[in-house]
Amino acid sequence: MNTVQKYLKGDQFLWGLILLLMLMSFLPIYSASSSLAYKYGGGNTFRFLTKHLIHLVLGGFFLYSVHRLNFRIIGKFSIIILPAAIVLLMVTLFQGTTMGGANAARWVRIPVINMSFQTSAFASLALLVWLARWLAKPRDFTLFKSLYYPLGAIALTLIFILPADFSTTAIIFGMTFILMIAAGVPWKHLGKIIGIGAAVLTLFILIVLAFPGISNRVDTWKSRIVNFGATDSDASYQTDLAKMAIAEGQLFGKGPGKSVQKNFLPQSNSDFVFAVITEEYGLIGASGVVLLYMALFRRFVRIARRAHTKFGTLLVLAAASGMILQTLVNMGVATNLMPVTGQTLPFLSAGGSSIWMTCIALGIILSVSHTDVKKVVGKSVQSQEELENAEAHV
Repeated sequence: MNTVQKYLKGDQFLWGLILLLMLMSFLPIYSASSSLAYKYGGGNTFRFLTKHLIHLVLGGFFLYSVHRLNFRIIGKFSIIILPAAIVLLMVTLFQGTTMGGANAARWVRIPVINMSFQTSAFASLALLVWLARWLAKPRDFTLFKSLYYPLGAIALTLIFILPADFSTTAIIFGMTFILMIAAGVPWKHLGKIIGIGAAVLTLFILIVLAFPGISNRVDTWKSRIVNFGATDSDASYQTDLAKMAIAEGQLFGKGPGKSVQKNFLPQSNSDFVFAVITEEYGLIGASGVVLLYMALFRRFVRIARRAHTKFGTLLVLAAASGMILQTLVNMGVATNLMPVTGQTLPFLSAGGSSIWMTCIALGIILSVSHTDVKKVVGKSVQSQEELENAEAHV
């Protein structure tokens, strides 16, 4: 046990949950990818499984490397990483390429490993880490002008994501909003921020309607919202298939690999993987997955509450909020509680960007869980006030 703790630092229960999710992911990925294998891979299902394994290995490397760092160093790195992420967003938005005939304004391709990378996932994590560090410093939040700097960073990041991906933009905005609540920003200022965000979104939609060449996504957003409330099967075929998969799973499911709807569901191994899991493992299996995520999120809360300083607490919240919202949105889409958004289920959905950013976020949380502020400052601190003062000078 001591040997394990020597190399895997931080919350050991959280490590167990992470490794369990990684191992569990192979079954739904292998099963849900079979239809895609026959459509695009010549029937080679192991190709998708191998790709997922590579994603997990790289993600595990990121997780291990980040968790060994002091979380304060991670905060300092965000000063450099956030501008780099914004530049990547600009490159992604203006590259003008397609991927499989679809809009690929959310991805760039990494030539070395021949894989696509979703830059918005990287930018969201970079923004949240930077924002956590900024909000942790002593600020006078009673003045709205004190928030101009972080609001400018948020706006600059989101403005390059919105034209291609509204759902990710909304989730990032939600995460920054939650972070500001936790940091103690007054509600009167938060109300102004919501108003500004709604006004900017409305203006963007009006501009795109007047000049359609700017973005082809507004019609997609509109159709998804309309389809969400539609009653005819043609308009809501995706969610209808997902609901059929969930209904056919009944209590114990059809068994591993025996899903029928995975052959018809679009993005069965990512956006609708929860529906496939429910069909194959039933209500019992789906409930087990939900409980596993609940245990994961409860651990996040415990680590945040036990953090020595405000920055540690905000950093855990920043890293965890993306996983929590992604999970809720993905399951909400599969169960027809939300419009189709294209958000993945952490670890259990295929996709390199999602897995890598999830692993980095988990590495940050684990870093907070084991880093001792006394060692960082180099002296003993006895009170919360001294801890906060120490934090402000590190």
